[in-house]
Amino acid sequence: MYIMKVLLDIKDNKARFVMELLQNLSFVKAQPLSPYKAEVLENLKQSIEELNLIKDGKLKGIPAKELLNEL
Repeated sequence: MYIMKVLLDIKDNKARFVMELLQNLSFVKAQPLSPYKAEVLENLKQSIEELNLIKDGKLKGIPAKELLNEL
């Protein structure tokens, strides 16, 4: 069996309604993310997009030694 995971951006004033709707569907398991977890996921998504652009040659990466020297 396959399970699809979906991340939704919902305006605060509609979030309660959407969560209640999703929780009333027997085939859906819905749980909100904390603001911290949402930020971590967004940052991870952005990092993966940048990595793919680097792999495709559309963005220039920074060599690891140079990155470590900046720290």
